[in-house]
Amino acid sequence: METTFDFEKPIADLQTQIEKVNQVAEKTKVDMSATIRDLEQKLEETKVEVYQNMTGWQKVQMSRHPERPQTFDYIEMICDEFLELHGDRNIADDKAIIGGFASIAGHSVMVIGHQKGKNTKERQFRNFGMANPEGYRKALRLMKMAEKFNKPIITLIDTMGAYPGIEAEERGQAEAIARNLMEMSVLKVPVICIVIGEGASGGAIGIGVGDRVYMMENTWYSVISPESCSSILWRSWDHKERAADALKLTANDMFSNGLIDGIIPEPMGGAHQNPELAAENVKTKIIEDLILLGTKDSDTLITERIDKFSKMGIVYE
Repeated sequence: METTFDFEKPIADLQTQIEKVNQVAEKTKVDMSATIRDLEQKLEETKVEVYQNMTGWQKVQMSRHPERPQTFDYIEMICDEFLELHGDRNIADDKAIIGGFASIAGHSVMVIGHQKGKNTKERQFRNFGMANPEGYRKALRLMKMAEKFNKPIITLIDTMGAYPGIEAEERGQAEAIARNLMEMSVLKVPVICIVIGEGASGGAIGIGVGDRVYMMENTWYSVISPESCSSILWRSWDHKERAADALKLTANDMFSNGLIDGIIPEPMGGAHQNPELAAENVKTKIIEDLILLGTKDSDTLITERIDKFSKMGIVYE
């Protein structure tokens, strides 16, 4: 059964009505095409009204939809070939981050991304997409390998944050993320980062420093989740909607504040409604940038990347 959020109830009610009218028409053999047509028109109008006026919290919910495409889904739909690579050559192979060489429309690239899992067993296996230090070290190892062979890097971001466990801290979680930020800023190959779901805290930015950083339309990117922000400020999760608005975490907010380079559109109602179209939009943007960034030498890429991130947060009064 498809997951429906509270704010989607008017749409679900109309879909139920259309279904019932269709059943009655089929059973009684009465022509009810005019009624169905009116309901379908109202349904389309309601979809536009609901989905084009979503709040920050509603977009957070949409980014967590259980049927939303994840990194492996995009790899399957976008890449002609994919060879997964494993391990950080030090501790373990972190299943929360996947990566490997891939081919996209004739371009050889390195794809790296968070993988949350689709069911309970897989989510436990993937640690819900929350990487340990070895995950970020694996990602860095693959990035340096891509740099060695002069291949562009694409990262797909979708995580509730880096894993906060004691073992992760013992193995240097903060150092692993900080090193990635430093190393990614001076990679000699093009780096394209796309938030495809949740972009939470250092767990997201640990693979989020690039020449181009995009967010899909119904995603969020912030230093903290609305629930955690609410629990810190109000000692309760009850104010998560208010926190989501205050954090300015939507794609539109991030773009207007100059923190990302663009927004990738999604099908009406979210990427899960039409994963193929969502993947096509992502692929089109990737190919555009691979061609554009491929014309720049490594010194230019590094200088522009550092300049872009250095300007963030500067305010003139």
